[in-house]
Amino acid sequence: MKKIILIFFTISLSLILFGLLTESENFQKYIGSGVLILFFVVFPLFSYHRWKDKKMEDYYLNSENLKKFRENSDL
Repeated sequence: MKKIILIFFTISLSLILFGLLTESENFQKYIGSGVLILFFVVFPLFSYHRWKDKKMEDYYLNSENLKKFRENSDL
């Protein structure tokens, strides 16, 4: 999964840089496609990869988690 994310990130970054550094007619299409790949492919894959083994209940803001937070904080 990490390699796939890295490949798409490299493609996206290279398209953006190619669009910025060249003086072709279609530079806006290169930049736009790079940004689209970044936000619609790389970011969801990265988010899925980072969150796939986490329990969402640990991140809920309920009274039990607030109590744990207050016990662990130094305030």
